[in-house]
Amino acid sequence: MTLAAPRPGDPRPGPRPAGTGPEGTEPARAALAAARAARAADLDRRLGSLLTAGPSGDGTVRPPAEGVALAAVGSHARRELTPGGDLDLVLLHRGRADVAEIADRIWYPVWDSGLRLDHSVRTVDEARAVARDDMKAALGLLSPRWIAGDAALVDELRSAVLSDWRADAPARLPELAAMCRERWDAQGELAFLLEPDLKEARGGLRDVHVMQAVAASWVASAPGERVRAAHDLLLDVRHALHEVTGRSTDRLVLQEQEAVARALGFLDADALLRAVAEAARTITYASAHLWHRVTRITTAQPRGRVERRPVGDGAVEHEGEVVLARGADLNDPALVLRVAAAAAQAGLPLAPATVARLAEHAALPGEPWPAAARDALVSLLGAGPAAIGVWEALDQAGLIVRLLPDWERVRNRPQRNPVHRFTVDRHLVETAAGAAALTRDVARPDLLLVGALLHDIGKGWPGDHSTAGAVVARDIATRLGFPEEDVAVLETLVRHHLLLPETATRRDIDDPVTVQTVTSAVSAVPGREREIVDLLAALAVADGAATGPAAWGAWKAGLVAELARRAAAALSGGTPPPAPVLGPGLLSLVRHDGAAVRVAGSRITIAAPDRPGLLWRAAGVLALHRLAVKSARTMSSPSSPSSSEGSGETAVLDFTAVPEFGSPPDPAGLEADLRRMLAGRLDVAGRLERRARSVRGRPGAGAAPPRVMIVDDASRTATVVEVRAHDRPGLLWRIGQALGACGLRVRAARVDTLGAEAVDVFYVVDENGRPLSAADDLDAVRTEILASLR
Repeated sequence: MTLAAPRPGDPRPGPRPAGTGPEGTEPARAALAAARAARAADLDRRLGSLLTAGPSGDGTVRPPAEGVALAAVGSHARRELTPGGDLDLVLLHRGRADVAEIADRIWYPVWDSGLRLDHSVRTVDEARAVARDDMKAALGLLSPRWIAGDAALVDELRSAVLSDWRADAPARLPELAAMCRERWDAQGELAFLLEPDLKEARGGLRDVHVMQAVAASWVASAPGERVRAAHDLLLDVRHALHEVTGRSTDRLVLQEQEAVARALGFLDADALLRAVAEAARTITYASAHLWHRVTRITTAQPRGRVERRPVGDGAVEHEGEVVLARGADLNDPALVLRVAAAAAQAGLPLAPATVARLAEHAALPGEPWPAAARDALVSLLGAGPAAIGVWEALDQAGLIVRLLPDWERVRNRPQRNPVHRFTVDRHLVETAAGAAALTRDVARPDLLLVGALLHDIGKGWPGDHSTAGAVVARDIATRLGFPEEDVAVLETLVRHHLLLPETATRRDIDDPVTVQTVTSAVSAVPGREREIVDLLAALAVADGAATGPAAWGAWKAGLVAELARRAAAALSGGTPPPAPVLGPGLLSLVRHDGAAVRVAGSRITIAAPDRPGLLWRAAGVLALHRLAVKSARTMSSPSSPSSSEGSGETAVLDFTAVPEFGSPPDPAGLEADLRRMLAGRLDVAGRLERRARSVRGRPGAGAAPPRVMIVDDASRTATVVEVRAHDRPGLLWRIGQALGACGLRVRAARVDTLGAEAVDVFYVVDENGRPLSAADDLDAVRTEILASLR
């Protein structure tokens, strides 16, 4: 039995071509399943006849064997014996003296037939003792299947082994977990191997059998329908591999993949590998959650009421997993990504039931995405390695393709290159996770993270993947709601993501033409050239590290860094942005005599006589009300003539702040506290310290360390301090306190939170109104700010 693509940039990809998935393989697979069932039935008849009555050596008829039973374990017990599989049999008896003779009349005919046989002869007590001492034996003896003889013996064995297994689960399951980890380390992850071991690699057949054994302990549920379907696919591939090769092998090597694909009815070897990868990832995901549950149960200490700790807006931690908060709004288009980001930032898995509920009931963002959804996506990617498992959870539920339809074309796509460790989609997520550690190196961490996620998106299309990917990236970035200029930056990043590593390793970087090649390529977005070079340099590091050790090393990293440095130097000399202009609304506040506060949704504006510490005290009040500052701008204007202050200036603070979680604070209460702060009647520092002591660990513990930079030549009248850090409650308060401790006044500030990363710029002067110049003073500012953020 022999077993059309849309244009790049289309808002939706076309359907997967026929034959690329398992849908068209049903006839071939049904035939293999029928062949296994028929073979199991035939083996049972033949083996049974060897145990029961038959002619003896002297021509007489043997009586039926009593007090003895033949049982199958392993693949034959499951009726899954493939052509190259081993037959595993146990002969049980009740102390019969002639059991060796009975065994010989079974084993020798099996050996003569050419079958590979693993056999043992035991009493029930002996088999039970072996199962207690030998983990591999225990896994088989949990589910023996009667073939012939005394069925009660098989029932007794199964009952005894299961009873011991359940009683000893707290000790046996950690032992089983350790065995699995050793096997995974040795065999790798099936979904991402060019020549995977279908049985022993992580996500392979062995893991499903282990999951069934764990379920037998009553600690977790049996594998669900999707896992069973994935198991059956891998079993069919193994069966076809044995038929194609004519030998017992579980490794799907490159030279056999086309033949196995044809035998199963797949279009080609790539289609086969995509199906294998999808099945393996389904098993791996389910296995990871099973072991998370096992660990929690076997290591849990006795406790009282289970706590639910908020980890984000709409998300709470419950028994080591992130679940939906009771008041979560399923109609909020940002909810799915916000809950996913909260889980990743907290380093916790999403509960499978929560993922299923989100997939079935939650609204998804329309086009263009609202800013809240886009920020949540950036926060998810910015969590680093913790984002990978959460992304996988969304992918398993089909949410990634619904959020980013173009993802379908790279999902599970193999890369037939030994340099690459992962499928295309996993490589993209790994690159974004690696880029999270480099967000301190760029001014726009959000563009770095999204660019990393999309840099190879063109590999799902014909032609050069960088050219095709740039078109797809422009389309995706537009749907995500990025401003047009940012869309152009992302398009440039994807188009030229190989520019620095290829140029640095193939050209003489001492030749001025080499640097000009780079500067010309990044000139597509005027005014953003230096920023694009920094982004390309960071992307090259993340891409190389995610590809594999053969693709990235110290030599290549050094060349790329030097080329980027020279290109950046050639692009230096830009002018700083103009000072912000007060609009009519802000001018009306400035004219207010004394202090004015306006709270309008997420926009909080304060106009008050300028004074040291005004910015960070106001930020502290917002933190007290559990508001996360997304942006802040400070401006100054001459005070009104009636002002009683002697400074002659009024400071205008314009915040955008959203609730950390739950409902927004009462606007009247927030305004009252701000006014009390302005009047000097609110102990902001004391209340924040008390709150900090009552809060447990915060998300983002694995984030890259903060960075403090003094930006030279950015201002003639102030020292410009730029702080890049992982956002957390009270961040602006902490930085402001540190600046105050250095005796500095904030003349202007531009605060932005991009996803979960803060990029804050402060124009500061000393007590005499002058910028800092001494190197020791600048070092002291850096040290004080970094200390405040630890």
